Amino acid sequence: MILAFLLFLAAVTRLVVPKYVSSGAEGSLIAEYYATEKNHDVLFIGDCEIYESIIPATLWHEYGITSYARGSAQQLIWQSYYLLEEMLSYETPKAVVFNVLALKYGEPQNEAYNRMTLDGMKWSRSKIDAILASVTADETFISYVFPLLRYHSRWQEITAEDFQYFWPGSVPVRSFDGYMMQTEVVPKTSDRTGVQLPDYTLPAESMAWLEKMAALCREHGVTLLLMKAPMNTWKYWWYDEWDEQVSAWANENGIAYVNMIPMADEIGIDWSTDTYDGGVHLNVYGAEKLTSWLGALLTDEFGLGGIRHDENEIRLWNQKFDDYRTKKEEILS
Repeated sequence: MILAFLLFLAAVTRLVVPKYVSSGAEGSLIAEYYATEKNHDVLFIGDCEIYESIIPATLWHEYGITSYARGSAQQLIWQSYYLLEEMLSYETPKAVVFNVLALKYGEPQNEAYNRMTLDGMKWSRSKIDAILASVTADETFISYVFPLLRYHSRWQEITAEDFQYFWPGSVPVRSFDGYMMQTEVVPKTSDRTGVQLPDYTLPAESMAWLEKMAALCREHGVTLLLMKAPMNTWKYWWYDEWDEQVSAWANENGIAYVNMIPMADEIGIDWSTDTYDGGVHLNVYGAEKLTSWLGALLTDEFGLGGIRHDENEIRLWNQKFDDYRTKKEEILS
């Protein structure tokens, strides 16, 4: 009787949790990592500026670099830290690249974004610690252990999609090794800048997590690189004062930091064609340019890429690029 009840409870839970298929596809990104091979040269972590800017298939095709972009919506730095901790239990890349926009947050922000990052993680010490560090005042740890406590009211929103993708593993892969392709073109038309802040000091909490991330990379013999993607709109403004603090910290710790905002022209970004939402995020055209530029940096400055000898790896990644190119052509046709 108890077993039957537990099975029923598990089935109901699986039915009501969001599937992130026809809407909110970025909510499926974190879980997709587990099905990939674990021998990447580079791991990318961070917020939407990672999963909509970095194309692993392009890095492979142009530079022979294998990579994974494990980004998620509003991924906070302690979430990035625990995701990295988890990934380092599976593999040891040559480099880790962290997008610094999330440094502006020093405390938990939003349950919906928390869920998009945390629900997809497999249970481990890293996931437990990530949840404890992330829950807002209106959340409880137990609701992550038993999602039915959070999603029980979703009965009214159940659709055929929830039944179609009921079984674990049935949700289709939405990304290309973490990259979410966007093909729409909505030009940037506003030059509005960020509002004036009463204090431009980055939170001590987020900088402390950056210290921990650097220490974790050193412990595993992994090179850490900091980047700021080239987008800079009033909605997500990157202040010069923040940039100066990150630059100073990076110099003090012997860590490379690349702010791509002033390099947008060098990268080749055209804000009339390379964004799908008015300059907030890059579309596939902008992401290809950014990835190509970054690949040259990773090759020239960090010695990544080069000749491969593993035929299975070459075949796998060539197929990944073919799949990416085919999907792009299919969408654009």
